[in-house]
Amino acid sequence: MKKIFLFLLSTSLLMGGCQKKAESPQAVNTPKVVFKFVFDPTQPRLNNFGQPYPVPTGNAGQSPQFNLIGAHYFELTPTATTQFGNGQVLYQAPEVTSGGGKAIDFEQSILKAGNETYLEVPLSSIQAGSYAYLRVSLSYQNYAVKFNFQGNELSGTLASFVGFNTYLKDYTIKTKKVSVNANKLQGYWGFETDFSTNTGQAPATTVPNPIAATSPIPAGSCVVTGRFDTPLQITGSETQDIVITVRLSTNQSFEWKDGNANGKWDVDLNEEVVDMGIRGMQLTVEQ
Repeated sequence: MKKIFLFLLSTSLLMGGCQKKAESPQAVNTPKVVFKFVFDPTQPRLNNFGQPYPVPTGNAGQSPQFNLIGAHYFELTPTATTQFGNGQVLYQAPEVTSGGGKAIDFEQSILKAGNETYLEVPLSSIQAGSYAYLRVSLSYQNYAVKFNFQGNELSGTLASFVGFNTYLKDYTIKTKKVSVNANKLQGYWGFETDFSTNTGQAPATTVPNPIAATSPIPAGSCVVTGRFDTPLQITGSETQDIVITVRLSTNQSFEWKDGNANGKWDVDLNEEVVDMGIRGMQLTVEQ
């Protein structure tokens, strides 16, 4: 009986040791369109119609050093006559009415640095076709700017809200938190330095749209339009990701009234900020 027991035990151990572990299912490769932002101070400085535009006489500008960007709308547009909203809408950020009218919910906004993956969209969700333009509605910018105070050149951080309307509970500029609990229209900003925190409202935001004559954007929005060098082709049979780098022109995109014509933002002279809009958009595609 002892020999039988030992035989059964050894057989059981042998069979248990030979059992094959269950294999986990392989991850399914789902090709996507991947969007990344890059900030380029060397790109052309454009106006609202996508035409080259220098800093006007009496104003001055600088190319800020970007920390973060936010966007609340992405759309692929087939032609120059396709009206806004009638293309392939890829993303729409959450909106709320907590502050009264409809507004972007900043608390739910995606904020990313340059070269980071901002948005991924499965190619299977995009209608096959040819797309000549990309439209991106920007909502938030965070960057470092230089300023002049009593003859000293210093640096501060500016939080710029360029969406059509943004509901803000609170936000952090760099280290300082600003409480709002209200809607803020396009052009609202907060500025933090080592010795103070201030807020303001720019009267305008430039939004380049080279097809403005045939496909205008809603008033007060920040829908920047860029054209692909070669129309983007979506076939529906892609097996690899398509990476689109959205290159934003920051060429003197921060602009103010230069009262003493010294080319510096003199905050102690209350020189007014007049524009914080992106100055153009170029697209690079990797397939």
